[in-house]
Amino acid sequence: MIELIKNPNVNFLGKKYIAFVFSGILSVIGIIAIVLIATGHANLGIDFAGGTSIQLKFEKPVVLHDIRLALERGGLKDFDLQDLPTINKILIRVKKSEQELGQGSEKITDILRQGFPENKYVVDSTTVVGPKVGGRLRADAAKAVAFAVIGILIYVAFRFQFKFGIGATIATFHDVLAVLGLFYIMGKEINLILVTALLTIAGYSLTDTVVVFDRIRENLKLKQRESVETVMNSSINEVLSRTIITSTTVLLTSVALFFFGGEVIHDFSLAMIIGVIIGTYSSIFVASPIVLLWGGKRPFAKK
Repeated sequence: MIELIKNPNVNFLGKKYIAFVFSGILSVIGIIAIVLIATGHANLGIDFAGGTSIQLKFEKPVVLHDIRLALERGGLKDFDLQDLPTINKILIRVKKSEQELGQGSEKITDILRQGFPENKYVVDSTTVVGPKVGGRLRADAAKAVAFAVIGILIYVAFRFQFKFGIGATIATFHDVLAVLGLFYIMGKEINLILVTALLTIAGYSLTDTVVVFDRIRENLKLKQRESVETVMNSSINEVLSRTIITSTTVLLTSVALFFFGGEVIHDFSLAMIIGVIIGTYSSIFVASPIVLLWGGKRPFAKK
């Protein structure tokens, strides 16, 4: 592996209390966001807030951006678009029920009929997502994230030790809270795509944390006479180049998706960019210090 930084010697664990304050602020923002999302006081997507979904089939291919501009000129707000270019279909999802829209699908079809007079279409289907369904999806999304975090705790506790599992779980939960809180502050839509990104971030954060933990475990067994903090610091420095290379690779991919992936995955790629940065930070400044403070006696010491 290319060494970006030769023989680094940074006292990461010496800055653990500064990192804890910063991470605590991010976590509090995330917890507040969860409470507000649960009570419906957030920019919830159709999946969670309810709304109307209309699928149209056009005779000729259409450009998603042109559809978006036509709907905005027609006065429609708070909608999502998804295209199926191989069969000339467009899925329009509006954050309002059929009753709130007034004419509902007729209003949308009138706007598109005026905007695309030479391209005829038919309404394939119209679906209304009620508030009860949105509430259930919110609960299911919360369960999915909770089960993922519990699974991480069990996996790392089995592979290493329980104290390492605690460190990895807190770091992963910290990453999820941080991304969710920042998305809430930015006013971004909270939907199932974001939940998908959060689960992806949890998996990435765990992978990065396990790499650091593997090196710590190896060095703790080899360097019995050195202090735990010294061994942990040297271990983090040893895998620093690998961590930076891995994070940069994922980050470049996410940035490419952000700029060239289109509107549909724009928020997903933004969440991944933020998540990779925070996940890399937490594997060094959150997971390892928690193991150091929680561990007490020397981990992996022979009885």
